Amino acid sequence: MIFSQLPVPRLGPHAERPRAYPPGRPPHLPIRPLWVCRACGLPWPCAAARLLLKIEYADQPVELAIYLSGLYHEATHDLFRLNPHDGPTPRELFARFVAWGPYRRPMVEPPDDDRWAEPPDEATSDHD
Repeated sequence: MIFSQLPVPRLGPHAERPRAYPPGRPPHLPIRPLWVCRACGLPWPCAAARLLLKIEYADQPVELAIYLSGLYHEATHDLFRLNPHDGPTPRELFARFVAWGPYRRPMVEPPDDDRWAEPPDEATSDHD
């Protein structure tokens, strides 16, 4: 694809984080509208970007969630315009942009302990 034919990204939130680390190296920021990392070429946010974002926003989980949600919205728009028929689904993009963030819940079964146990049945207990 010729880059001059790519759609122009909207003026939504700009990906300005994470900062370059170590300084002087290319930052792990997305190339829009493709949403690939300019430092490593992987789908953004790459593993390095996720790690750096978690470090930068360690004391600001709400701000990180808002930032990631805004970028998810922009990426959904950009990637759908690039390839509306077989691009990533909204669910895949949610997992990629938002689900790993600070408010993710593990997808596991509740633990087997007394808090989740059924109450004892009155008819089967020994009260003789």
